[in-house]
Amino acid sequence: MLRAARWQSAWAAGSSEGRCSKRRSAVLGGAPRFLRFPRPVRAVSGADAVLRCCLTGAPAPTVLWEKDGQQLEASSRLCLQTEGTEHSLLVREVGAPDAGVYVCRAQNSSGEAYAAAALTVQEPSEAPLEGPPVFLEGPRCQWVQQGEDVVLACQVGGQPEPAVHWEKDGRLLEDVWESSHFSLTRGPAGDGSHALRIRGIRLPDAGVYVCHASNAHGGTVAAALLQIQPSAEAPLSAPHQGQRASAGPGQGPAAPKSFWVSEGKHAKFRCYVTGKPEPETEWHWEGQPLSPGRRRLLYRDHDGGFVLKVLYCQPSDCGLYVCAARNTAGHTLSAVQLHVREPRVRFAVPLEDVEGEEGGAAVLECQVPSRGITTTWYREDQRLLPGPKYEMGEAGVMRRLIIHDLEADDDGIYLCEMRGRVRTVAAVAVKGPITRRLPRKLDVLEGENAVLSVEVRGAKVLGRWTRDGQELPASPRIIQTSSNHTHTLVLVGVTRQDAGVVTFSLGSSHTSSRLRVKCMKQVPPGPPVSVELGTGCSNAALLSWKPPVPAPDTAFTYRLERQEVGTDAWVQCLTTEAAGMVEVPGDGMPNEGDYRFRLCVVSEHGQSPYILFPGSVHLVPAVQVQRGLQDVCVQEGDDATFSLELSTSAQGAWFLNGAELKAKGPESGSRDEVQGYLVQQHGPHHSLLLRATRPRDSGALITFLCPGVHISATLHVQEAPVRIVLPQEKVSIEAKSLEQVVLLCELSRAGAPVHWYKDGLEIEESQAMVLENEGLQCRLVIPAAQPQHGGEFVCKAGEDSAFFMVTIKEPPVKILFPQDQVCVAAESSERVVLSCELSQAGAPVHWYKDGMVAKESETLLLERKGLHCHLILPAAQPQDGGKFVCKAGDDQAVFHVTITVQIVQPQDEMFLTAVTSERVVLMCQVSQPRALVGWYKNGMEVEESKYLVLESEGLQHRLVLPSVRLQDGGEFVCSTRDDSAFFTLTVTDPPVRIVSPQDMVSLASLSSERVVLKCELSRAGVPVRWYKDGLEVEESRTLILENEGPHHRLILPAAQPQDGGKFVCKAGEDSAFFNVTITEPPVKILFPRDELQFRSPGRVELRCEVAPVGARVCWYKDGLEVEASEDLKLGAEGPIRTLTLPQARPQDAGEYVCETRDEAVSFDIRLAVRQFLEPEWISVVEDGNLELRSEGTRRMLFIRAAHPSHAGNYTCQAGCEPAAPTLTFPVQVSEPPVKVLSPEASRTGVRCAPGRDLELAVCLSGPGGAVRWYKDGERLASRGRVRLEEAGARRVLRVRGARSGDAGEYLCDASQDSRIFLVSVEEIPQAKLVLELTPLTIQEGDDATFRCEVFPADAELTWLLNGTAITPCNRIETSQNGPNHTLTLRCCQISDSGTVTAQTEGSESTARLHVREAELLFLRRLQDARTEEGQELSMEVETSRVGGQGIVTWLRGGKPLPEDPRFSVVQDGRVHRLIIHKVMVSDQGIYCCKSHHDRTQARLLVRPEQLKVRHPLEDVVVTEGGSATFQLELSQSGVTGEWARGGVRLEPGRNCQISAQGHNHCLVLSGLGLADTGTVSFTTDTLRCAARLEVKEIPLAIVKGLQDLEVIEGDSATFECELSRTQADLTWDKDGQELSPSPRLRIQALGSRRLLQLRCCGPKDAGTYSCCVGNSQASAARLTVRKKEVSVLQELKPVKAREGDGATFKCTVSQPGIPGSWQLGGRVLRPGGRVRIRQEGNLHSLALSELQAEDSGEIQFQAGQAKSSTHLEVEVLPLQICRRPPREKTVLAGRRAALEVTVSRGGGHVRWLLGGVDLPPGPKYEFRSHGVTHSLIIHNVQPTDEGTYCCQAGEDSANTNLLVESE
Repeated sequence: MLRAARWQSAWAAGSSEGRCSKRRSAVLGGAPRFLRFPRPVRAVSGADAVLRCCLTGAPAPTVLWEKDGQQLEASSRLCLQTEGTEHSLLVREVGAPDAGVYVCRAQNSSGEAYAAAALTVQEPSEAPLEGPPVFLEGPRCQWVQQGEDVVLACQVGGQPEPAVHWEKDGRLLEDVWESSHFSLTRGPAGDGSHALRIRGIRLPDAGVYVCHASNAHGGTVAAALLQIQPSAEAPLSAPHQGQRASAGPGQGPAAPKSFWVSEGKHAKFRCYVTGKPEPETEWHWEGQPLSPGRRRLLYRDHDGGFVLKVLYCQPSDCGLYVCAARNTAGHTLSAVQLHVREPRVRFAVPLEDVEGEEGGAAVLECQVPSRGITTTWYREDQRLLPGPKYEMGEAGVMRRLIIHDLEADDDGIYLCEMRGRVRTVAAVAVKGPITRRLPRKLDVLEGENAVLSVEVRGAKVLGRWTRDGQELPASPRIIQTSSNHTHTLVLVGVTRQDAGVVTFSLGSSHTSSRLRVKCMKQVPPGPPVSVELGTGCSNAALLSWKPPVPAPDTAFTYRLERQEVGTDAWVQCLTTEAAGMVEVPGDGMPNEGDYRFRLCVVSEHGQSPYILFPGSVHLVPAVQVQRGLQDVCVQEGDDATFSLELSTSAQGAWFLNGAELKAKGPESGSRDEVQGYLVQQHGPHHSLLLRATRPRDSGALITFLCPGVHISATLHVQEAPVRIVLPQEKVSIEAKSLEQVVLLCELSRAGAPVHWYKDGLEIEESQAMVLENEGLQCRLVIPAAQPQHGGEFVCKAGEDSAFFMVTIKEPPVKILFPQDQVCVAAESSERVVLSCELSQAGAPVHWYKDGMVAKESETLLLERKGLHCHLILPAAQPQDGGKFVCKAGDDQAVFHVTITVQIVQPQDEMFLTAVTSERVVLMCQVSQPRALVGWYKNGMEVEESKYLVLESEGLQHRLVLPSVRLQDGGEFVCSTRDDSAFFTLTVTDPPVRIVSPQDMVSLASLSSERVVLKCELSRAGVPVRWYKDGLEVEESRTLILENEGPHHRLILPAAQPQDGGKFVCKAGEDSAFFNVTITEPPVKILFPRDELQFRSPGRVELRCEVAPVGARVCWYKDGLEVEASEDLKLGAEGPIRTLTLPQARPQDAGEYVCETRDEAVSFDIRLAVRQFLEPEWISVVEDGNLELRSEGTRRMLFIRAAHPSHAGNYTCQAGCEPAAPTLTFPVQVSEPPVKVLSPEASRTGVRCAPGRDLELAVCLSGPGGAVRWYKDGERLASRGRVRLEEAGARRVLRVRGARSGDAGEYLCDASQDSRIFLVSVEEIPQAKLVLELTPLTIQEGDDATFRCEVFPADAELTWLLNGTAITPCNRIETSQNGPNHTLTLRCCQISDSGTVTAQTEGSESTARLHVREAELLFLRRLQDARTEEGQELSMEVETSRVGGQGIVTWLRGGKPLPEDPRFSVVQDGRVHRLIIHKVMVSDQGIYCCKSHHDRTQARLLVRPEQLKVRHPLEDVVVTEGGSATFQLELSQSGVTGEWARGGVRLEPGRNCQISAQGHNHCLVLSGLGLADTGTVSFTTDTLRCAARLEVKEIPLAIVKGLQDLEVIEGDSATFECELSRTQADLTWDKDGQELSPSPRLRIQALGSRRLLQLRCCGPKDAGTYSCCVGNSQASAARLTVRKKEVSVLQELKPVKAREGDGATFKCTVSQPGIPGSWQLGGRVLRPGGRVRIRQEGNLHSLALSELQAEDSGEIQFQAGQAKSSTHLEVEVLPLQICRRPPREKTVLAGRRAALEVTVSRGGGHVRWLLGGVDLPPGPKYEFRSHGVTHSLIIHNVQPTDEGTYCCQAGEDSANTNLLVESE
């Protein structure tokens, strides 16, 4: 037996998981089941008594307590309690009336269970009846903490008072513990209470405690399991590093032993520790405590040793193993060093431990060193073979084992072994409800306790223990306990019957262990000694012996056997328990011969060797009567047989009244024809046959004599009584009123007195009953029978009787309609009418329902109108359904009524979707207000709770889920007895929402600041994704993602400008948007803060101070950016920025602006003062350009297209009064300033080659603008080489033949604008690129701009793209501004990617243009969709741009769509669609559409296609006998349904053909009758379609007439006609006389066929037959009856037989089936008794048994006209005595003496003689005869009556010597 060193087991119970598989309990089923039955209780009067039981069931059962068939209710004395699965009944202050049997009955919807227990009440002074002990209360299993005190208490009853002792694990407590550790106490005398107290519980104290109770009448046990929770104190000390093992006293540390084991083998260490108190023992490995595991077993063997077994050792198991033990006296250690020897060849890759979920799969893989190496897989010591469970594979050097459908028992060690027993080991852990399984096998010695323990994942769950599939009930020997996660089964004192497979089940999970019970090897007893054989007396063997040495410990017996010398067989003689001397007489030997003997000893432990007695002895068997003679009583003429059986074969002689009857030999028979006897012998059997006994033979004494045997019997012969020959059996006669009834009785002889009886009273002759006698015949005639004349008549002649049952009937009442059973189906509240038509009006009618008389009430009405009877149910209810019977006379009509409750709403299955916490109401409306409705969820009936409420109101029934939860989803069924409604509820979590922010959040921050984006969700635990500019972000040092409950944050610890952008927080389908702008710190101008004006000419310096120091500024003059030159200096020193005009000139006047990125300051420099004339004030003049407007209190005057003429004062006057307030507005309108449009730059450098014309041109904003040209401050005029030209808005200065003196600064001055040209006259240098092109990377659709700068500015530049010159167009623009050239490519495409080149005459610059594909985002995303099976579904998305084919990918369940023509992908611009044709249920799932930059997904739910009717059933009208076809087309194919007619299900048959093909269903009904009218329906699970079938009656007529018939006399004749319909009355006539049914004439109706059958036709049946129905009459038919010619083919043969033998006569006639009659001596023979008459075809036979002398005579046989006769001769045998009285008989004086003999036949005469003188009958001597037995009774025997009494029977006699003793 495997036992843990420390008891850590727990208790056994059941599993709530197992109850929850009621889709699987049902499996188990949910019927109530007793986990613990109530036990009998004995209580003293006045005390309290408690009956307890434990039971379970699903749903929870209702528990009732009953006594004497009456249910018990709670009261002041009765308390009914329930705690979980525990139920109890408390009876307070019990008294004598409370005694009895109490029944606990548990019921639920799945079934019922009950158990009973007796309560015995004893009076305080009442002495209990003696009997074996009974535990009134046993000890309870406990789980205690180490160090606590424990009390195990029990109460035992029995008389005499039983003795009690305790054991722990099969050992007495005194042998285990010291006396101070425990104490035994008992309660008051007669109480029966006993207690075991254990002080300071220790870990070794855990185990099974058994209390034994015994007295003189027997014994019993009760057990409990004690489990100990270790305390928190330090474990047993283990050796420190370097310490090995403890040494003995006075010795130094000893080196530990070394133990070597090969890898993969087991290592077993055993440590034997003794001590008192029992020590606590632990094993350590490398200083760490060891606990039991898959590869480490810790247990204690039968010898008390502590064993550690390391299974399948691995190199990792090497190390120091220490066994540490301690008790209060000290501690000790023992150590061993384990070494694991590795094999030469190893696995390249060993196995690794794996885990798997129960029901899943586990994969083990390893690699062998090379290919071709075969491997074998094992689970521990069991070899695994490939199959559905274990899949084994090889791939090169890889070896794989896949374990499918993991179960709890699959948890364990798995090995892969290659040649040389090289192994690799791994553990497979199966995760499931059972966390620690049972051991695969458990070996227990017979008589020990078996403990099985498992651990489960859930606490307080219920499991089930079974053995070999049978549930283990709780009993004193079977303990089931549970504690938290541990369940334990204890079998106390196991026997061989306990062996088997023990299984613990928890729902669908289970674990098993094979329990093997081993018997203790016992030594058989030794043989007996000193055996001797002697002959104590003649014909006997004297045997003596002595007991074996040593004597056996257990009870034993001696077995003695004999053997006949010369044979091989030994036969048992006797068995005895005492040694000594035995005499074996020879009388019991089967045969005479030499015999020898042998002896052995037998006990429960076996049998000793046989000891042969020396020598042999000759023994002779004695003759004894095994079966003696019996008196024989026969009737006159019968044979008498006397027989006996001896113990052995011996010769003897028969005597008849003292005369010997000779026989030829012992094995043959002797026959004396004259005397008529037969003597026979067969071995030990002797018989004497006396033939044809006569009355004078009565009293004959038959005697049998042989050595040692003298036995007699008497023959009694009785006169043959009168017998009734006819009838032999009871005769039943039925007649109608006024008919004559004749009862005929034929006797065996004439003149015998006859008595007639009616109903037990003798009949006196009268006019109503006439008695007649004629020869052998006696008749009772009733001339005009009346109903009161019916009854039982008996004709009695002598001891024989004949019985007649006479029934006088009125014409029977018949039920004409209906003839067959009628099935009626109706819905609740409908009116149901059951109708019956009788053959007679006024006949009594009785209605029955389900076997009970139907009584009229408000709900059941009985009506009668003439021949019609009605039973009406005005508003039928379901309980009104059943079997109704209308009974009239002996006829009845049966109606089967079914009332169904239909569900009105909903008609179709309902699909509901809800989110958690919503209130969900499922409503079902039925057709009946008080209909019984049940609600089920997923196949299990629901129970009301706070989460589920059931409501009913009238026709409506509701199931309310006040706050729906996820686990509440599933299929709900509202079910009545006949209909169901289905609801599918899907519960989902509410979609996650972003609580804040609700709107877009814009954040602006400075560079390096910490930016936090916050998002709060509606619930925690929802995944959140963050996106930046459309791309999902990844966490890094610069971007941190945090979440805390529903709060999520994106943190930029040190934001940079590039970190700005559009951020999106997406949770589910909701999003929050953040616009983040990161800017550099603002650049501020510290001085000056305001605008400054400078008016003085000369040197002008403009100064400003900026912050920060390195900020960049730009200077502008009159809006144009200035550049540093000789006349304008720009400076920067620290925060100071300066603009210096060394010598300010008039043209330098203007507005100068110093601008930073964020601020600007202006300087106004005026070098000349201008005067402005004051405008003239003019009055307001109305014209078309003036518009007056008013807005509320505001008044406005608008001047459109102001012109200088509009200048003046405008006055607004409020009102028309002269004193109205006015407001004047002066308006000045000036000409628009002339601006220079090109060149754009304020300063332009111009290079001109000497000799060429210098041309300077500007373009003004208007054509009329005037300009002035200056050169180096001097105004130019158009003269000489200088020409000033105007062309529209273009102004040109042309200098012909430029010279070096023409170089300088040229100024074109307009009124409000100016341009400067810096002209140099020199040779034009070679063109070159000053500023190179920069590579660009842009997104598709963006613009690309390339810039370069050339020198000189007028150098020509050519742009190329991929080596091809670029021509400007709509998408391509080129521009030039001085030396700056620009190329712009609009709306770039990916095809535009390539090389852009700027090329001049002398140089070129190249840059790469990379057009990146634009992000494809989904503007319209996928939405969850629901559809129905078979429909077409389109799922679409809209992208941010138009893409090419395949730019998006569609997925289902994360995998590409299957290649299925039902799936098609369509693109329409930016819209992409997935179209699913003919959607199937398997198509539902998660669909995803993704691009390279975005993805969207949605769930598709597919409801099974709702079954619909495309073409419904149509009403059909047919005539009676025709066929009707109903066709139905459904929306789905392959649908199974039921056809019904009138609510009764139709099955295929001869008249009903049902077919289905695709969507079409067809029903063909043929042979229809009027009763078939009704509703025909087709019903599926969710659909019902019905139509009306109407069968019209066809005109009544005879379709097929009668035919002439010719039959042979004795045959049957059948006339047949056919009617047009089945229900019709037909009248039969013969020769104009109406026929009525009789035993020979049967009238039948088979559908529309009508039959007239005549049996055993005779000549009088010939004639003309006709039939008529209504007004239709069939043509007459003629019946001709021919006589049957019968002749004898084989005559009777004469028979000669002896008295007592049998005789058989056979006769064959020419025609079979002809009845025959037999006569003997003119007396008709009837079957019965000794007469057997048989007829087989044309063979007739007569068998007579036990022939008598009077049977001799003529045998006659007659069949029809055929006759045959013969003679029977019976030989009579002499009278003999078969059983004789004893030869000597002793009686007491004054008593009665009886002598009895049995003769060979009845009726024989015997004589009784004393001293040769006949004894006279009288008070002294009484003669008795009964059959073959004759007795002599001698009353008041006196000594004078002594003498020899002789009984003579014929020639035989028997003598008895009577001896009289005085009292």
